[in-house]
Amino acid sequence: MVSKLDLYKIFWKVGKKESFSKAAKSLYMTQPAVSQAIMQLERELDTRLFNRTPKGVSLTIEGSLLFDYVNSAINLIDTGEKKILEFRNLTAGELAIGVGDTISRHFLLPYLEDFRNKYPNIKFKIVNGTTSNICSILKSGEVDIGICNFPLEDPKLELRPCFDIHDIFVCGEKYKPILSHTLKFEEMMKLPLILLESESNSRSYVENYMISKGVKISPEFELGSHDLLLEFARINLGIACVTREFSEDYLNQGLLYEVQLQEQIPKRSIGVCFLKSVPLSPASTRFVEMLTAST
Repeated sequence: MVSKLDLYKIFWKVGKKESFSKAAKSLYMTQPAVSQAIMQLERELDTRLFNRTPKGVSLTIEGSLLFDYVNSAINLIDTGEKKILEFRNLTAGELAIGVGDTISRHFLLPYLEDFRNKYPNIKFKIVNGTTSNICSILKSGEVDIGICNFPLEDPKLELRPCFDIHDIFVCGEKYKPILSHTLKFEEMMKLPLILLESESNSRSYVENYMISKGVKISPEFELGSHDLLLEFARINLGIACVTREFSEDYLNQGLLYEVQLQEQIPKRSIGVCFLKSVPLSPASTRFVEMLTAST
């Protein structure tokens, strides 16, 4: 008798291949056996999962909904099996990390270099994304750990701060006159502002803090990267909200100037996160230890 898990694996393979015969070949089964398994699953769920055509099969609306869940579940199972097979002494394995470009460049690189020097046989897989993207792929099993902008609230994730950062406003030569005195938030809002896109966790943090002070942000420019914020401010297109720790080269070289505010935005942190329900692999455990060693 075919188990429920086997039925879902067959369903998943047919959904990916869009063909009973191709799925059967991949699973080392006969086509009738695959067809019978799909029919059994459809009977148990009382739902048609595939549209049958002479050219192959396609998922129904209900089938597509089920496929998304099954795909995530099978990815998690595969990830679990890979972790079991890893060597405890870190002589083999892979470390999959979800992280954004800015954090990679300004925070993560030295840790990657150090880890690679100590464990040269561990392969890295770096998946780029926003904080919300990283949380999603963590839950689907595509990455082992995520390195994100905090604060972050998700009951399914273990969150460990690694490095404090500060949000500041910077300007170029054209706006240097505003540096003669400290500015209130209300004064700042009258200037052309340059911020990250609204879905950015960093942008949300600053915006929510401003709202708590009764000030609403209306930026002139909304950009997709921290480096662009710095460059737009450098060529005097406005006042950019940036991370001080990631802007030190521009500030030290006099390419940009920090705007002094009467009230500083509270510090936040960059941190590492991972699923509470899934044990970390040996490589992931060691890397998290390195990231959090100084906190």
